[in-house]
Parts: sequence; structure tokens; C-alpha cells
Amino acid sequence: MVKALAFLACLFLPASCPGPPDSFETARERMVSRQIEGRGVTDPRVLAAMRSVPRHLFVPPSQQAAAYEDHPLSIGHGQTISQPYIVALMTELARPAAGDRALEVGTGSGYQAAVLSRLVREVCTIEIVRPLGEEAAGRLKELGYSNVRARVGDGYEGWAEAAPFDIILVTAAPEKVPPPLLEQLKAGGRMVIPVGPVDDIQSLQLIEKDASGRIATRDMLPVRFVPLTRPR
Repeated sequence: MVKALAFLACLFLPASCPGPPDSFETARERMVSRQIEGRGVTDPRVLAAMRSVPRHLFVPPSQQAAAYEDHPLSIGHGQTISQPYIVALMTELARPAAGDRALEVGTGSGYQAAVLSRLVREVCTIEIVRPLGEEAAGRLKELGYSNVRARVGDGYEGWAEAAPFDIILVTAAPEKVPPPLLEQLKAGGRMVIPVGPVDDIQSLQLIEKDASGRIATRDMLPVRFVPLTRPR
């Protein structure tokens, strides 16, 4: 009888059942404590999200052994997954709240969207590279990130029909902040975006829109991101 009840619990409540051992758990905990918390990220919700998302499932199999190291990794098609510290820092700067709706520009492998999904009500994410976007959408669905909506498209234009957004995170660098993204940022909202030339150091900016629609921009630190591309 007990075994039968346990089977039914796993059938209807899979999250309550132990899965296979996570051989990367120690590496993920070390990543958070040394690379992220150790470098000044303090938001406990962000740290918990970084501990919970299996980064090794968002990189190619050949890169899994390096998934929790503190540097970007290639995910193909000339794109990268950002280093863990930058993912955590951008997330913390955006100050996500449980009821927020977020837009991510540059889905990549889906990792940043997965981290955000643990912290907000809904994530809309856009990827311009079709194979990456389609793979990420399938991966996010398969891994159970049910509050993420993904599509292939021009991230420069945002996602107008789903706007406005409390948070916008941009994971590729335009030379200037795209006006459509400013328009789609909700009053009281925060955008975190790298801005600058393709072949030079860029600035990670925190952009805030107040209740009257006025924009305030702060340069947070120098960064190097892949360029934000447009359809040809």
C-alpha cells in the first residue's frame, strides 16, 4: 500500500520525488559561493535561483565539464552563454520580484531565462538565431520552465504585444539602447543592457524608468558581449 501511494505521488507530483543524483551539485554550489556570492552578489533569491538551475544542461555536451567555471562558453552559431557571475549580477541589478513580468533579449541556450523564471511571474524571451531559439524553447519546455514563453525574432524590436515589462534583460550588445525596448519598459521598471561598439569594451548599464516615464541610466561596469544582431 505504501509503495502504491508513493508511486501515485510520483505520478501526480513529480517535483516531490527524488530524481537521479545530480553529479554537478557540488560544482554548482562552489560556483555560487566562490564566483557569485564571493564577488558581492547578495540577493538571497538570486543566489537560490543560481543554485537551482542546472547550468550544465544549457551548454553543449562537449562543454559540460566546464559549465560551472567562471567564463563564457560557446553554444554554437557564434554565440555564447555568459559567465555565471554576469548572469547573477544582471539578474540582481534588475531587482526581480515574484509578480514581475520580464523580457529577455537574446535567449541563447535558455539559461538566463531559466534563472529569471525562478524569480518572476512570467518570462518572454526572444532569439534571432533560429536554431538556437528553437533548441532553447524545446529545452526550457522539457526541463519544466512552464512560465517561459520563447520565440524567434528581432530582439531589437522587443515583444510589443506582450508589453509592458517590469524587467528587461538584454544579453547581447547594441551600439545604442533600442528605442522600442525603452518604450516597452513599464513605469517603475528596470532594464539591464550592455551598450557599446562591437569590437571594443562595452558598458553594462542599469536603466530605470520612473512613474512619470523619465529615464535614468547608470554605467555599472565594463563588459564584453556578442553584438545584438538584426535581420538582414
